[in-house]
Amino acid sequence: MSRISPYGTWSSPITAAEVAAAGGGPQWLDVVGDEVWWAEARPGEQGRVALVKAVPGGTEDVLPAPWNVRNRLHEYGGRPWAVTGGAVVFTHWSDQRVYALSETGVVPLTPEPAEPQGVRYGDLRAGAPGEVWAVRERATGPRPTDVGRELVAIALSGGERVLAASHRFLTVAKLSPDGRHAAWFGWDHPAMPWDGTELCVAPVAEDGSFGPHEVLAGGAEVSVCQVEWETSSTLLALLDPDGWWNLHRVGLDGSVVNLAPVEQELGGPLWKAGSRWFAPLGGGRHAVLASGRLAVLDEADGSVAPLGEELTAWSSTGFAAFDGGVAGVAAGPVREAAVVHLAGSVLTELTPQPELPAEYLPVPQERVITTAGGDEVPVVLYLPANPEFAAPGGELPPLLVQVHGGPTGQHFPVLDLEIAYFTSRGIGVAAVNYGGSTGFGRAYRERLREQWGVVDVADCVAVAEALVAAGLADGGRLGIRGGSAGGFTAAASLTTTKTYRAGTVMYPVLDLAGWTGDEGDTHDFESRYLDGLVGPLPSAKQRYVERSPLANAASLAGPVLFQQGLEDRICPPEQADRFVAGLAGRGIAYAYQRFPGEQHGFRQAATIVAALEAELSFYGQVLGFETPGVARLELSR
Repeated sequence: MSRISPYGTWSSPITAAEVAAAGGGPQWLDVVGDEVWWAEARPGEQGRVALVKAVPGGTEDVLPAPWNVRNRLHEYGGRPWAVTGGAVVFTHWSDQRVYALSETGVVPLTPEPAEPQGVRYGDLRAGAPGEVWAVRERATGPRPTDVGRELVAIALSGGERVLAASHRFLTVAKLSPDGRHAAWFGWDHPAMPWDGTELCVAPVAEDGSFGPHEVLAGGAEVSVCQVEWETSSTLLALLDPDGWWNLHRVGLDGSVVNLAPVEQELGGPLWKAGSRWFAPLGGGRHAVLASGRLAVLDEADGSVAPLGEELTAWSSTGFAAFDGGVAGVAAGPVREAAVVHLAGSVLTELTPQPELPAEYLPVPQERVITTAGGDEVPVVLYLPANPEFAAPGGELPPLLVQVHGGPTGQHFPVLDLEIAYFTSRGIGVAAVNYGGSTGFGRAYRERLREQWGVVDVADCVAVAEALVAAGLADGGRLGIRGGSAGGFTAAASLTTTKTYRAGTVMYPVLDLAGWTGDEGDTHDFESRYLDGLVGPLPSAKQRYVERSPLANAASLAGPVLFQQGLEDRICPPEQADRFVAGLAGRGIAYAYQRFPGEQHGFRQAATIVAALEAELSFYGQVLGFETPGVARLELSR
């Protein structure tokens, strides 16, 4: 029989340590011969990313500690490993150099840079015989935006050569089956890759050098997010000329044909170079990710049919055709992300699922909320779930509005142990796919154009108010939480609305003008992102001021918890430092956790535990419930 106890006070077997152990997970999957390999984040090893492979009965490390298979390409990282010429080639986090593992051991292939991590490589791929191809970026000056990039070939015997430098941002070149052409895509400021990119093809000379390239597809308002060679004269590419990323066949003669025109997103935002959303299966059939869900595109009838519907989110960093089906990193409503193989209707897990008490796990509900202006906003709702407890009659649960990052991103309806940590204690979570989110077409994505800090804030408020009106949440105990761009929206919501009692703001953007290439200190990849999200400078200067949480700190609606990694180069800690410094002595409760050794997002188990337990204590103190089992977070005023 359930015990009666207020929402938020329930004890749960889902601990912060269990959440930390599940953090990171598999990524960058590929097939090597008849084996499935992937990179695996390990919070318990200080966030190290290991390279592993599936073996009968489990997994086996390909590279031992301390090798950390990760890189800083575009700061978010690109595909960090490839196999070619009998060698495993990979990037190592601490120095960003490229190394090769062969029978003789591990040797560096690229020189040590003059400045630590001053030369970085990513999006590795097998190239011409004896070479691995990659994108190289080099610091060219003191500012974070002083960066040059080239496509390079790195010889397994050592040494590298430049292949091309067509754009400020590039994806790795891919060699045609006959070795006579190379294809890649690139883009220039102020565009982001989901705004407009150009698909380039260049002839390859006998000496391996590239001739002048030709643009075959893409443009200022057409985004290419993946390209692969089909034959020596045709490419397969994901493009969105009609407002949806669809799979196209692109000929060297300039022809472009949509293989299955559908109002579905078969691609996604290229946050990490080397991501994949389709894999040819042969016979005119292609595995595709339709808004994260696996489907099969059949050229014969132009259909896109769902496959393996119990898995609702396949990762674009882990997806490949394998053994009569598809191997990938996938999650579902009752499954955490794991490496799986799906062939027909047979699903095989290549990494074991942790033993989780299912009755404590929330089942995500997909809903659509209509705003006062008539816009439909998708939301994934996680209601409190705990078989041991029930709330007193008439009590409504507190609710956290969760804001995904990006803001060009998406929350999928999957099991998330971090969310379950809250719901199993009696706190609801609503993950909002606000205007600007991907997965719903270019028009929905562009609802946020020049409206960041307006549309996202309003959509989150509309969701919170609708759930309160439906009797699913206590309108007096609403909170908001988010990291990165989600941290901006959380902070903007707390400083421009009175909807929320409190919020958690993680590694955020707080000063818009300070997060640009002209006046700020953010990294090059996103240094012109705000041209589209807020408006071009200097004409939109006033918007940058008016929408910055830092400028509106005096209007803070309630207590706030800040959490920040001190090595964050994407959202540097200086902005959070300035915001928190202005709170001292103002009478509003706040706390600030600063984590050494953490970058953008938290990777170390100790950090994840400390941050999550502090957040629970924070909500208990400001929303009015006890939080047994966690240390009390000290709040300042």
